[in-house]
Amino acid sequence: MITSQLRILILTFTFGLILTYPALNFAQNTTVKLDLKQTIEAALKANLRLQQSQDEIRAAQANKNARTTEFLPTLSARYGYIRRDEPTVQALGVPGIGVSDVLTNPQDEYNFVTSFSQPIFTGLALINQYKIASLGLDIAEITEKITRQDVILDAKNAYFSILKSQKLVDVARDTVTQIASQKDVAENMYQVGMSPLNDLLQSQVQLANAKQRLITAQNNMEIAKSQYNTLLRKPVTAPVAIVDILDYAPFEYDIEYCLDQAQANRFEIQVAELEVEIAEKDYKLSQKDYYPSVNLIGTHTRRGTDWDVDGGRGIGDKEFWDIRATATWNFWEWGRTTYGVRQKLSRLAQAKSRKEEILDNIDLGVNEAYLRTIESEKNIVTIEKAIEQAKENLRITEERYKEQVSTTTDVLVAQTLFTDTMTNYYNALYDYKIAKAVLYRAIGQEKLE
Repeated sequence: MITSQLRILILTFTFGLILTYPALNFAQNTTVKLDLKQTIEAALKANLRLQQSQDEIRAAQANKNARTTEFLPTLSARYGYIRRDEPTVQALGVPGIGVSDVLTNPQDEYNFVTSFSQPIFTGLALINQYKIASLGLDIAEITEKITRQDVILDAKNAYFSILKSQKLVDVARDTVTQIASQKDVAENMYQVGMSPLNDLLQSQVQLANAKQRLITAQNNMEIAKSQYNTLLRKPVTAPVAIVDILDYAPFEYDIEYCLDQAQANRFEIQVAELEVEIAEKDYKLSQKDYYPSVNLIGTHTRRGTDWDVDGGRGIGDKEFWDIRATATWNFWEWGRTTYGVRQKLSRLAQAKSRKEEILDNIDLGVNEAYLRTIESEKNIVTIEKAIEQAKENLRITEERYKEQVSTTTDVLVAQTLFTDTMTNYYNALYDYKIAKAVLYRAIGQEKLE
């Protein structure tokens, strides 16, 4: 027998479960809709290429810092032990005493040497290496900006591709509904002998084709969503909810403006110019062996017969130091330096050619993107006028069919015309948005929405 306290406990738990279940279910099924700007920000935050670019900046900064240290003196220390086969003895004549043996090198000797080396002149090698590292850092920083613009374009493309695929699914679904309704009308009229079997068969075939197109549209939408999730580094099957954008603004600039903006803004041009500078510095660096290298070297030496290097028998001078300047010049290497200089000169010419090629490709890309944008914009204006006409044509044809004035073929043709018109409209609308995003990328402008 259940006690009253246990009964109250069970009822309380059950009531609380009833209250919390809808809230939990709602929280699980609710997906926050992202707009275009939020999508871009999420893509920038999740993108691995952008993270790699930031790592490349840190690596380039470290390389520049390393080149800076080459201007500073190098300090080193060496501790050594020498074991000779026998002590070195030298006979010396001492006035009033005669000849006696003097130990000049003991059999066991320890030495501790500290030294520094300061480059004085290296044929401008150090300064050119530093400038190359500095330019490499500039390239890494600009490359990050290029990657950012690419990610923004990818986000826009994925976003508008989903919207387009969703609209095409809606069109395909509406088409299935309308053709199914037409098939029912044809079937009813056939049953009462008001239309031939051929009309019913045409409706059934058209319905099957519409269902197939719906399946294809739904599959394309799922693919677009998986690409969107991959861009944001989410599971490919995660639910996607984004804010629709049906309005559009005409592109108000001409091709000359776009070309000028590209020449002024494109980071790829800056990278090409920096690569030319690096090739020039590398060419100068290859000429360093035409000159001698001069270094200032200083050493401090301690010697001894024991590990503490504190002198001993046979150690004439237990501690001494010296500073010397040395010049080194390999004046004959069978043309090795000359061949290296020629190689770097050819690399410089290649870098200049690549820059010109990039400039040409940028102009070509801007022109193509501009034409695509204008084409899509004109298509929108043209198809907008045809939508109402196609819709009215379908309505009239369906009414005429019910009155036995039109045939099933006429209705199906009108339905196909309306479906194609709506499909073309949404293709033009979102292709325009994608084309404009590509154009903004081509002229080097960063638009987040």
